[in-house]
Amino acid sequence: YKMEQQASNQSRNMRHIIILVAIVGVVALGIISLIRERIIYPNRYQVAFTGEGRAFAKPDIAQIQLSVRTDRLADAKIAVSENAKKMNAVIEAVKKLGIEEKDIKTSAYSLNPEYDYPDNARGAVLAGYIVYQEVTVKARDLEKVDAVIANSTEAGANQIGGVLFTINDLTEIKQQARAEAVAKAKIEAQRMADLTGLKLGKLVNVYENSDGYPMPYYGGEYNKTLGMGAGGVTAPSIQAGENEVVLQVTLTYEVK
Repeated sequence: YKMEQQASNQSRNMRHIIILVAIVGVVALGIISLIRERIIYPNRYQVAFTGEGRAFAKPDIAQIQLSVRTDRLADAKIAVSENAKKMNAVIEAVKKLGIEEKDIKTSAYSLNPEYDYPDNARGAVLAGYIVYQEVTVKARDLEKVDAVIANSTEAGANQIGGVLFTINDLTEIKQQARAEAVAKAKIEAQRMADLTGLKLGKLVNVYENSDGYPMPYYGGEYNKTLGMGAGGVTAPSIQAGENEVVLQVTLTYEVK
């Protein structure tokens, strides 16, 4: 009987030990998980402040869209040929101004039938073919923009889609906007700390949003019939102005 009682006591002790070990293991895992989380996420309490910077600079490149549209020629081959002759003349006129071939790019081309719907007809009647070709010209000398528009129009271009002024290298102007944005974000952080008593820790993250690229200037359509005089096409006066770059910077701080 004593041996059975001793065996029973030993069994209970063993169960207690196992339960104790299990409890210690669970606690240990919890501590390890907490330590690991503290290492990966040392401080969950953070606050962010955003500043916006703006900088202005004169553009140094103009992109001009020159188009030739040929309407309602009965034969598709003739329509294509007529359009090609006019566009080739436009390109040659642009090249004579010193625009390099690498800065002349075909940006659109289409050949489409056009139909009429007369009342006495049962269906659509083919009226002819329309050919449209567009080239984008990059003028690296802004003094040539007026001449590009005038000379290409005189050569046969009958649509000018728009003029876009850009800056070739945005590095310096973006740096100016960035410096202003960072300075404003720091000022906002200090103001908030002064107002609320918030104690800021170290800077832990920086995010930059540079959506504000130079805005285009659109000159609208410039028809061949506009500005015509005895001496040919009068060159329009296209003003480049200044481009604005807007950049936002967000600074994230730990909270002590």
